[in-house]
Amino acid sequence: MSIKIVNSIAEKTEYILGLGGIKKDIALLVVSALALLASIFEPFSLPFNPAWIAVVLCGIPIVLEAIIGLVTAFDIKADVLVSMALIASICIGEDFAAGEVAFIMQLGALLEDITVAKARAGIEKLVHLTPRTARIITPDGEKIIPAQEVLPGQIIRVLPGETVPVDGVILKGETSVNQAVMTGESLPVDKTVGDQVSSGTVNQFGAFEMEALKVGEDSSIQRMIRLVQSADAGKAKIVGLADRWATWIVVTALTAAGLTWAFTGEIIRAVTILVVFCPCSLVLATPTAIMAAIGNSTKHGFLIREGDALERLSGVTKITFDKTGTLTYGKPKVVKVFCVLSGFTEEDLFRIVASAEQFSEHPLGKAVAGSYKKQGGKLSPCEDFLMVPGGGVSGKVEGKTVSAGNLKLMESAGILLPENLLDEGNSFIKEGCTVIYMAIDNIPAGLLVLSDTIREDAPGMVAGLETLGVQPVLLTGDNRNASETVGKRLGIREIIPECLPEDKLNRIGEYQDSGNFVCMIGDGINDAPALKKADVGIAMGGIGSDIAVEAADIALVNDEIRELPHLFALSKRMMNTIRANILFSMGLNFLAIGLAITGILNPVVGALVHNAGSVVVIVNSALLLRWKKNSRKR
Repeated sequence: MSIKIVNSIAEKTEYILGLGGIKKDIALLVVSALALLASIFEPFSLPFNPAWIAVVLCGIPIVLEAIIGLVTAFDIKADVLVSMALIASICIGEDFAAGEVAFIMQLGALLEDITVAKARAGIEKLVHLTPRTARIITPDGEKIIPAQEVLPGQIIRVLPGETVPVDGVILKGETSVNQAVMTGESLPVDKTVGDQVSSGTVNQFGAFEMEALKVGEDSSIQRMIRLVQSADAGKAKIVGLADRWATWIVVTALTAAGLTWAFTGEIIRAVTILVVFCPCSLVLATPTAIMAAIGNSTKHGFLIREGDALERLSGVTKITFDKTGTLTYGKPKVVKVFCVLSGFTEEDLFRIVASAEQFSEHPLGKAVAGSYKKQGGKLSPCEDFLMVPGGGVSGKVEGKTVSAGNLKLMESAGILLPENLLDEGNSFIKEGCTVIYMAIDNIPAGLLVLSDTIREDAPGMVAGLETLGVQPVLLTGDNRNASETVGKRLGIREIIPECLPEDKLNRIGEYQDSGNFVCMIGDGINDAPALKKADVGIAMGGIGSDIAVEAADIALVNDEIRELPHLFALSKRMMNTIRANILFSMGLNFLAIGLAITGILNPVVGALVHNAGSVVVIVNSALLLRWKKNSRKR
């Protein structure tokens, strides 16, 4: 009769509350706590000990999980020892002790759930920000369709306040876009014709029309969601280690309990040993530390794709960088204008050549026109535009015939460049820059220098990694001049230029064979093999290719490489936290078992002592959520 009453209470409680996750844990704890209080003070008469409510609500799931694990996979974990402690307490009539053990185990589970929920909150919000609809423009007018049905090439209109439904490029209109969900930027970014926009970002003001480029599962927001779903702390090797320790702890606890019962004849001491020797703190605290560290890294722009990535990162001794798009912005821009034509200033020359390049489809031509417009310049009309494949462009700007391109173009036009102009150009070419020579009305006018500029935070990032004992290596497919120029500016001493994908792969293999743990950071398709080969691969998630991101263990969403020293320091801090948790947990267990053998601890007090230790290590892990590297410059 009593069991039926308990089961009825349990069924009604879960039915009325109808909750899941953290809310359900809280509900079960509240009901169990009231039951334990009723067991102590007995405010009303019941045909059974109210502590049984806590045993049923919180204890039975533990016992069932232990039985299933043992029967299906002979998997001995903490729940096996907890189950034995529960059953043994009930067998000797310690119903309250059994209920208390179940209650505090449920409390430990709640703390872990809360920590994990906080850790994942920063990235799981992406799932809720997935655009639902898109406003496409058709010959029959505007039409609203589900976002997942948008096709590449379709024209989409985005109104103020709406979420961008897919990745694309703006064709018409100007606006500002809040990209915080993708990049973490607190301020909106101005966008105009030709700029790319990502799904999940929010249009602040001004309607615009865009062409869909990446849709459905290929869109930025869906890619980020897949990364979130793959972040699983349960894959970490350190968790497997804790499980193996738990097996030995179960054997040790059973042996100690059996010997104590045999020598003292007091079964209550044996039961107390089972209660205090539960390895719950060992098993609970380590994955919680990993998830807390994942949550911390998320706040700094990293998405952890593999559960053990941070564990492996903590042992890295050598970090190999791709250059273009990783240490540099990956987009050339004009860094120098050199004028030799009298009557013209550098500003005049820049304006005229940028105007001539405005219709060019070549990336360098677009870079010239784009650099001038970003400086606030206004382009002049260009007539008789002609693009010479492999050479450059020509056209009429402000009534003058303009030629801009390489030496081949100048030679074909019969333009003889002076020695000082050639010497100036060669000096920049030796530094890895690209040079565009210019002529006006077939008279040499000067040159433009384009370069892929180094990220402002790159030098500080490299220095920060070296202080952590990580040696940087520049592993790039670029030419020697460009590679050495960038390497020297960043303070990287080991530079390997002109690498094909297989060269990068082989070089990383050589480092690993010599005993190094290697981290590879890249952004392009050609980096994917190296990212897979390295002990830890980090992809530039903002500008990196999809293949590179999929091959990596970690994605840097906002491409803020200044955060890399924090990530490396966090990984080391996480491992120190896990080691501290394990040492504290094991020390407390052995102390408690000694007190239990001598009879100082009874099952009730033993449960309190042991589970209080679990709370301590979980709280210690949760501190990782807000941890910051003190020396990191912001």
